[in-house]
Amino acid sequence: MPAVTIDDANELPHISKPAATAIQRPVRSVTTAPRGLEGEGFPVRRAFAGVDMAELDPFVHLDQMGEVNYGPGEPKGTPWHPHRGFETVTYMMDGVIQHADSTGGGGVIRDGGTQWMTAGKGILHIETPPHDLVATGGWFHGLQLWVNLPRAKKWIDPQYQDLEGTAVRLLSSHDGDGLLRVIAGEVDGRTGPGSTHTPMTMVHASLAPGAQLVMPWPQNFNALVYVLGGQGAVGTERRPVESGQLTVFGEGDALTVEASTQQDSRTTTLELLFLGGVPIREPVAWYGPFVMNTRSEIQQAFEDFEAGRLGTVPASHPLAESDEVSEQIDSALD
Repeated sequence: MPAVTIDDANELPHISKPAATAIQRPVRSVTTAPRGLEGEGFPVRRAFAGVDMAELDPFVHLDQMGEVNYGPGEPKGTPWHPHRGFETVTYMMDGVIQHADSTGGGGVIRDGGTQWMTAGKGILHIETPPHDLVATGGWFHGLQLWVNLPRAKKWIDPQYQDLEGTAVRLLSSHDGDGLLRVIAGEVDGRTGPGSTHTPMTMVHASLAPGAQLVMPWPQNFNALVYVLGGQGAVGTERRPVESGQLTVFGEGDALTVEASTQQDSRTTTLELLFLGGVPIREPVAWYGPFVMNTRSEIQQAFEDFEAGRLGTVPASHPLAESDEVSEQIDSALD
């Protein structure tokens, strides 16, 4: 799980340890993500399964893709499919995936890079492993997060951000035992490269065995921590957590996580995803690839898709003239 790393986190700017008077966020719940298959059959863990959407707001969905070591010929992706009403954030820690969309956006996501796609009023896109990765196989590990858009922004034009791993803001924990990769939002006054329509923060942190991280966190944000790998404890309650578990924190302006002294040989560190944002607090109507406010808007999305108003596959794409495109899109909506 390399993502972006550095030999000595002490060389980086250190975040401040919250004052002793800071209000520690209590642990509200810890849930375990079930396993499933997505797209053409790649393994995922549904990180938000079983959690009330009011606790997740402004986030809608989170898949941990992998971690899997593919053999030759095994890597898989997603077919062409539509989106409307939200943003998809694809973050690759290990392996490579290619993206293309109906606006002409796209690129290769690797080495801690992030693709931030704002579907807005509608877009088609595809995510596939490169041909050389399909041929050789190899490790594949990433995330896809869905961030809701408020009603006023669901009809904006689609947008695309290609965030190279080198653009991620790297910080150290206050004692140097933790590496923080700020992808979007702000941590202790330092801002990540992602431009968001909904105020939010997204951080990938790596903690050395036995390390503790006390993270400052905006009071008006919700607070979620997902374990990507390893074992540790969350909150001042020191509630045990392990790979594939999501913690929902209560109110406060700081939260505490701690890595176990013994970690597994694959990760060697506790790997965590921190998420938080300002709740939108609007009705959510969600069906398949569409996240809107009402059921009638969902129906409209399907009608607009069938009429070709959510975009078309670019003529430059190898499958643009193939019947396989229509078959892929139809299967994505089933």
